Amino acid sequence: MPRQSPTLTRALENPCAIIRSLGVLSDSWSFLIVREVFLGARTFAQFRDGLGIASDVLSARLTALVARGVLQKTPYQEPGQRTRDAYDLTPAGEELKVVMVAMQQWGEAHVPQAQRSRVLPVATDTHEHVHAALLDPHGRIVPDTEVAFVRKSAAKASPV
Repeated sequence: MPRQSPTLTRALENPCAIIRSLGVLSDSWSFLIVREVFLGARTFAQFRDGLGIASDVLSARLTALVARGVLQKTPYQEPGQRTRDAYDLTPAGEELKVVMVAMQQWGEAHVPQAQRSRVLPVATDTHEHVHAALLDPHGRIVPDTEVAFVRKSAAKASPV
């Protein structure tokens, strides 16, 4: 297994919000687990079977997502069975929808496949396809070509 960089080892302590986000969603399995929750999966068995992920890896990823506030455990019990935990999104987990929609848009545009995606983000009331967009403080859409990242010094940094 490759060694993790010092930057990612201490990701949650980093002043960069992108690096801190990577500290929470540190691998592809974490994103796929969140996608499965968006699609209705809640139980360990549903995640394991839907993703084909090894149980030990799944257990570690679920534990990390709970610890970082993306998922929360909810006890449930099937008739005649012991109590187990289901996993539900926290408000922070719900906010990952915009990230996942943006990732899907990027993948469809830049890693196209002949067969269209079987997962489609839609508005719950109209069932119309939704898209991620960059908005200014007034709610106007800003084209990605008109957005730049700027590095601010620690002394001049303002909360974003």
